[in-house]
Amino acid sequence: MATENNQNELETGSVGKLLFKLAAPAIVAQLVNVLYNIVDRMFIGRMANGGVAMAGVGLSFPIITLISAFAALIGMGGGPLAAIKMGEKDNDGAEKIMGNAVAALAVLAILITCIFQVYKEPILWMFGASNNTISYAVDYIQIYLSGTIFVMIALGLNPFITTQGFAKTGMITVAIGAVLNIVLDPILIFGLGMGVKGAALATIISQGISAIWVLVFLAGKKTILRIRMKNVRINPKIVGGMMALGVSPFIMQSTESLVLISLNTKLQMYGGDIAVAAMTVMSSIMQMITLPILGITQGAQPITSYNYGAKNFDRVRKSFKLCLISCLAFTLVATSACLMFPAFFVKIFNSDPQLIEFTSWAMRIYFVGMLVFGIQIACQQTFLALGKAKISLILAMLRKIILLIPLIFILPTFMEDKLFAVLLAEPIADILAVTSTAICFYNFYKKNLSECKAK
Repeated sequence: MATENNQNELETGSVGKLLFKLAAPAIVAQLVNVLYNIVDRMFIGRMANGGVAMAGVGLSFPIITLISAFAALIGMGGGPLAAIKMGEKDNDGAEKIMGNAVAALAVLAILITCIFQVYKEPILWMFGASNNTISYAVDYIQIYLSGTIFVMIALGLNPFITTQGFAKTGMITVAIGAVLNIVLDPILIFGLGMGVKGAALATIISQGISAIWVLVFLAGKKTILRIRMKNVRINPKIVGGMMALGVSPFIMQSTESLVLISLNTKLQMYGGDIAVAAMTVMSSIMQMITLPILGITQGAQPITSYNYGAKNFDRVRKSFKLCLISCLAFTLVATSACLMFPAFFVKIFNSDPQLIEFTSWAMRIYFVGMLVFGIQIACQQTFLALGKAKISLILAMLRKIILLIPLIFILPTFMEDKLFAVLLAEPIADILAVTSTAICFYNFYKKNLSECKAK
């Protein structure tokens, strides 16, 4: 049976070939996900007043990022736990984890939708909106919020597909929504003249189709773990365990909201709407670098988690080493391209010469630390795959909460060029975080994995 073959491959297959097999669809899925995340901005940038409209939509990103973070809290916390249970030959326990995830995602989606729909406008003003951008921000986010349940289900349950070894199916989940979004965007934005409202509507329709696909697959017969109604409930112990492990990716993503809020408010103060628009573009380009790396770590995660549960530590070591080399190589190549040819990437989103010139200058400051960022993601995601929630949480907090956000506010007080100081905070935080994470993982690896023998 296909399900038994998946488990056998995770336990005995060649680690290199298996990582490629699992990571390739995950990388494709993340590349498609890049399109999913940036295609709205590409079309919005081509509207009349595209720069201002893009800045307005960019103000809603902290809310969108927070929704994704809550999906990760459950999905990326529950996925590794389910894989560890599978490695222990306890598929019933893994199905209980997945059923609780379904219930938790639904409850969180309802709460998030109600809270942000009521308070969206004052929140957007707090995020750095101006009189020119507030209408675009409100138009976009009020429609996007109506599809929160679809986003939560699609993002939060897809890890339960990939963690079983069904990487191609996980890729299809993302691809279905992304392709539909690309098709619907020009129709709704320009064809029906809906502008940013059309972009938001295209996104939630696409996410709705993806959510249906995920639910149908996980309730069907082709999966190892199946959604069963008896398990769709809130068990505080199970949900608490998922949240304890998922808090690291949650903080990674939710603090991205705090980072964007901090950056947007300071950039608005020192550079105006064009600086906020530039940050929207740079955030999009940064996603083009980081999301494929997450695809690599998603490919490694089932191998690492399953074999850690099965106490086959030699395969855990091999999986990590391949993951680290691949992540670092990608960030070096991709970031170097951005630093050498920034205008090429900016033109994907907007053709305004002033915005292109400003963003190209800003990228050469903001992106320097990304050269070695693959080390950070590989180590941190491996901690997550091993179920080491506390360590992963500390590392998640280090880069953004302890380093980056304070630097955004502190550096301008010591430097004459305030705008340069705000942008400089990112590479300083990145380099310090990568160094700390590498040292932390080296010590953990030496103590817990380097001498362990496969049983």
